[in-house]
Amino acid sequence: MNLEVVAPFLSPLAAWPVARFLTPKLPPHWASWLLTASCAIFAVASTIALLATALAGFMLIPTVAALIDLSPSDLRGADPVSVPESVLCAGALLVALAAVARAVLRYRRRSRRLHDELDGHSREGGLIVVPDAEPLAFAVPGRSGRIVVSRGMLAGLTPAERSALLAHENAHLRLRHHVFLAVVAVSSVLNPLVRPLGEQVRFSLERWADEKAARRVGDRRIVATAVAKAALATRAHAPFALAATGGPVPRRVAALLDGTTRPILGPLVLLGMVSVLGIAGWAAGTAYDAASELHAGIETAHVNHGGPHGDHCGGRHRRCGQV
Repeated sequence: MNLEVVAPFLSPLAAWPVARFLTPKLPPHWASWLLTASCAIFAVASTIALLATALAGFMLIPTVAALIDLSPSDLRGADPVSVPESVLCAGALLVALAAVARAVLRYRRRSRRLHDELDGHSREGGLIVVPDAEPLAFAVPGRSGRIVVSRGMLAGLTPAERSALLAHENAHLRLRHHVFLAVVAVSSVLNPLVRPLGEQVRFSLERWADEKAARRVGDRRIVATAVAKAALATRAHAPFALAATGGPVPRRVAALLDGTTRPILGPLVLLGMVSVLGIAGWAAGTAYDAASELHAGIETAHVNHGGPHGDHCGGRHRRCGQV
């Protein structure tokens, strides 16, 4: 298997330990943007590498080469990709794209069903309060966004804690955190090795909403207490929804209670950021090299097949008119 295929696919493994070190030390919004962008770059790079390898191998097939007027021998000399290797890459690419399509359809179906169910409940104070006794609280994107809270959850919190919990959920909607999660979800399907980075993104998004809630209510301890109580009481939340109980709750509570509002960007943290960006850039550069090699091979095969030799017709050479 060529380096141009293996490197973009495996590169998230090199970034994950650094990301795990960085996530609790960076401001949450920095970590969210950095890791989400990295996930997208890794996924796009591995997809491009698979596509380039698949095309390079298929064009070695004489029938395919003839259809696009190429010389298989020149292509074989320009690129060492084999047909079996390209078939494997094409299969992996088709499986990944089918999985993305299936995930998108499943999300749309579940989201529509959830919104239809919520339409049957009345709003109270800008919220949808469901009569369930089980503690429940989550934000649902779409249709201008909705915050759902059960009466069981409201009964288990003090007024200040309710304000903190609702501020957290509102931050998820206002900052469009569902877009970050959607990018990570698609990236994880295209390249499953991105998933550990996705967990760090989810933690960062929850921390981001925690900090916004703390700033809104003016008391970090209240937010920490609300998050802890909600997590202890809640056993599950709606699929594809954003909930205050998401992510590693003990780490979130500890971050809220330690009084740190602005993490210190020391040399190691800055080096870690550069490392993650460097690994993502290396993956993208490797995928670009694969695409460039494919393009150069096609150009070379076109020239050698019909250019300077003058052996082919079609109105391109003087010899074609001498019959």
